[in-house]
Amino acid sequence: MKTEKKIFIAFFLNLIFSIFELVGGAVTGSVAIVSDAVHDIGDAISIGCSWLLERKSKKQPDDIYTYGYMRFSVAGSLITTVILLLGSAVVIYNAIIRIFNPVTIHYDKMIIFALIGAFVNFLAAVFTKDGDSLNQKAVNLHMLEDVLGWIAVLIGAVVMRFTDFAIIDPILSIVVAVFILINATKNFKQIENLFLEKIPAGIKMEELKKHIREIEGVLDVHHVHVWSIDGNNHYATMHVVTDNQSSELKEEIRRELKEFHIGHATLELECPDEYCSCEHCHVEHVEDCGHHHHHH
Repeated sequence: MKTEKKIFIAFFLNLIFSIFELVGGAVTGSVAIVSDAVHDIGDAISIGCSWLLERKSKKQPDDIYTYGYMRFSVAGSLITTVILLLGSAVVIYNAIIRIFNPVTIHYDKMIIFALIGAFVNFLAAVFTKDGDSLNQKAVNLHMLEDVLGWIAVLIGAVVMRFTDFAIIDPILSIVVAVFILINATKNFKQIENLFLEKIPAGIKMEELKKHIREIEGVLDVHHVHVWSIDGNNHYATMHVVTDNQSSELKEEIRRELKEFHIGHATLELECPDEYCSCEHCHVEHVEDCGHHHHHH
């Protein structure tokens, strides 16, 4: 619930603020502020999406989304990150045009606006700071970016006020945009890893298998798959070869998986002489191992 509320607060502050900014840009004549306003409306929209999807991600699994809705939060993060990437590109593009066609700016008004802007966004950034979902991280990145943008505008306005170097305005926005691009790219990489079902960060397959093989009664383990739904909740499936099929053994394996932060595991137990359809296991003949299956 916490994350969701924070995202909503960020959305609300951003929306109100972007309207205030459009007015500010018009009054001061600073295109840096106008392009920031457009960018902020984009932010508000993507944060709105994040909020809806974060809410949805709290729903329990059902017959349609059998894994639950956690990935919706990741989808929110994806939308937000893509908007960030596009937004940064647009800002850089506009800034480059500005370098070649400088305009007159009302510096004093710009300083006042930048002060208010930095303050409001700083509050929003503090609000969205801690949270564990990738979605929350993407939203916080938006906020941080806005604070930086405003501090840059502020410094720029002060310097321009005394030097009249109008070129500072666009150069600053490029610096901020590049910073955002780098961070958004990192975020994007994490999201991509989740969708490509890459093994969760911090889990090494060899180590995992080794730990399971060391459990008493386990002869071998194969067909191991580990994936993550949202970066925090990990799942695993595996085939365990054992001559002692018992609930104690399963408990033991699940305990071991907990150490790797895998909360949900599906275990297939096989007897040593059972034929496994998996091509890694070369077993010539299929033998019946009924007596193992019968005792409960």
